[in-house]
Amino acid sequence: MAEENVTRKLTAILYADVAGYSRLTGEDEVSTHKQLSAGLDLISQRVEGSGGRVVHYAGDAVLADFGSVVAAVDCAVRIQRQLAENNAELPDDKRLQFRIGVNLGEVIVDRDDIYGDGVNVAARLESLADVGGVCVSASVFDQVKGKLDVGFQDMGAQEVKNIAEPVRAYRVALDGAIKNLAADAKNKGWQRRQRAAVAAGLGLVAIAGFATWWQFVPMDVEPASVERMALPLPDKPSIAVLPFVNMSGDPEQEYFADGMTEDLITDLSKISGLFVIARSSTFTYKGRSVKVREVAEELGVRYVLEGSVRLAGDQVRINAQLIDATTGGHLWADRYDGSLANIFPLQDKVTEKIVAALALNLTDSEQAQLRRKPTDNLEAYDYYLRAKQGTYGYDGEGLADALSLYEKAVALDPKFADAYAGYARVAVDVWRLDVDSVLPGPVARKRAYEAAAQALALDANNPGAYSVLGMLQMVDSRYDEAITSVKKAVSLDPNNAEAYINLALVLTHSGRPTEAVAAMETALRLNPRPPPGVNLLSGFILFMDRQYERATEQLEKAREAMPTNAAVHEQLAMAYAQLGRLDEARAEVNEMLKKRPWVNLAYLRLFYAYHKRPEDLDHRIEALRKAGMPKWPFGYEGRAEDRLDTDAIKAVAFGRTWKGYGGDGVPFVKQISEDGTVSYRDPSHYLSGFASVERGMICQKYAAFLMGRKYCSHLYRNPNGTPEERNEYIIVSVFRIAYFSVAK
Repeated sequence: MAEENVTRKLTAILYADVAGYSRLTGEDEVSTHKQLSAGLDLISQRVEGSGGRVVHYAGDAVLADFGSVVAAVDCAVRIQRQLAENNAELPDDKRLQFRIGVNLGEVIVDRDDIYGDGVNVAARLESLADVGGVCVSASVFDQVKGKLDVGFQDMGAQEVKNIAEPVRAYRVALDGAIKNLAADAKNKGWQRRQRAAVAAGLGLVAIAGFATWWQFVPMDVEPASVERMALPLPDKPSIAVLPFVNMSGDPEQEYFADGMTEDLITDLSKISGLFVIARSSTFTYKGRSVKVREVAEELGVRYVLEGSVRLAGDQVRINAQLIDATTGGHLWADRYDGSLANIFPLQDKVTEKIVAALALNLTDSEQAQLRRKPTDNLEAYDYYLRAKQGTYGYDGEGLADALSLYEKAVALDPKFADAYAGYARVAVDVWRLDVDSVLPGPVARKRAYEAAAQALALDANNPGAYSVLGMLQMVDSRYDEAITSVKKAVSLDPNNAEAYINLALVLTHSGRPTEAVAAMETALRLNPRPPPGVNLLSGFILFMDRQYERATEQLEKAREAMPTNAAVHEQLAMAYAQLGRLDEARAEVNEMLKKRPWVNLAYLRLFYAYHKRPEDLDHRIEALRKAGMPKWPFGYEGRAEDRLDTDAIKAVAFGRTWKGYGGDGVPFVKQISEDGTVSYRDPSHYLSGFASVERGMICQKYAAFLMGRKYCSHLYRNPNGTPEERNEYIIVSVFRIAYFSVAK
């Protein structure tokens, strides 16, 4: 398009998007949609009432423009305050919250829509905003400062996706507090990642000196009772590392203290002569005032390590003390000061003290592993800690964020093996959960393999990479290789509960459930206060070993903690059904279908197809059949006289184009060539694959869908369908019901 034919204007752009929408939809689609509609209505009303214009909606996002910058920011603030008030009575995990970005920039105007970098920057600012918050550009800040009852916090120059130059961003303080903290332009690398509060507030502490910093004063504590311990003491020295206290005075530094704690646990867990409690158990004490005696008795350990970390500028102080809980006495207490550049040697000193205090004999390989420095690049390490500490869950947004952070880490240090292993772990989740909004399935699978291989090329003894590799090989039906990989992970990291869980899962799907139960019991001893997801996996493994009563106990614990989790209801339905508790089983199926109404036996048989023994898959499906799980989506039962036979399917399918819509009303077009090549597209997807007719059904296979597995569907004539309505035929696939007509 020639420049003279382009219409441009300077405008204030508001971009709003829902945080965690995929997760909320997955948990309760109907309720989330109602909340979204109400939220979009509120935004529209506020925009119009502030003199703005909604340009368009894109799913759960809103784009609007304003002639006044002040009006745009005031509108954004009013929206967030009203949404917060509306959400006040809802539990945290049920709140539908927006992020909002506001930019002042030039845009291209075309047919009532706006385009260009001005819009792109607003969208990137939205991604930088806090959940329920507002983030604005420097151009907006310059226009509105002092004109509204809000404050601003300078976030510094931010590098954002697809924007050539860094964008200076400001967080809006919705409570009106003035937080106009200038970022230090001299900060680079690691320091650039620190929040302005750390650079300004804690810099003053650094000037005052470390002398006033809190440190442990060794004092004997009340001894723990071995008789009262919830679990027997292991036959080797046992230790629990409590979360280090963040003494920086800034919540933004919490991830750093947590990361240091986890690094210590990771290092100690590789020592075969030591028994180390998992992070997820010790972190249940985070933020609580607990007695060493209670920790030891609840976790069944003799030794407890506690400490603190303080970061100011480029200086770090670590305080730590090791306590023998059975006597109440201290084995040692010390303080370690140093620069941020020497953070790994500081951590090593703490580990060495523990090894010496417990008189542990390390093998040559253990000594080499403990001496290994993860990276020389502190900014890469910062990104790695953020990715590792983030609870990304299983929504598209969280998975994408984690992948992005790991990508930044390896871009800064291409030899960072642990970051590659972390990336591989997240990519596996993207693949197995089929989150194509993050990456297409084949791409996620390929990247997971590549990242795990790269981690092992850099560090042949990387346990995390072997764990990921084992899971990939399992889903690819390479069972013997999978078992070898996960056993290697366990041998390299003998105290890693997650490695034992992966071993248990691989053994289960390889048809060795009794061995899997033993591996899971080891995992639970290492992780005696597990997150509910571990109870869910434990219940599944016990179910596959036909231990239905024990499975039910674990699954009911998971349900208590995750009452809206569809997988919990599915697994409980299976266990109840095998125990003959059919009313309870049906109730669990009904709860699951409230969350995922399209789930059915045909889909689950396909989704769980990576069992080595067919009888194991049959065991799961038969239990769900007893529990009342429908055979096809939404319990659809077409009439036999309307079902198309093989010849009729071929006549309708090959060399034809289908135009129709799904049960959700989303339109689609599917073209099937004479040789069976398929091209499918809807507003969100474009897929290519292959179709065939088998057993009176049309079968399709797409590399980028359902992990590349073939699925088959019935076709029915719709007696009430018309060409005008594009619903002359009904296709009942494993995941939805759709209507279509054959294009003339």
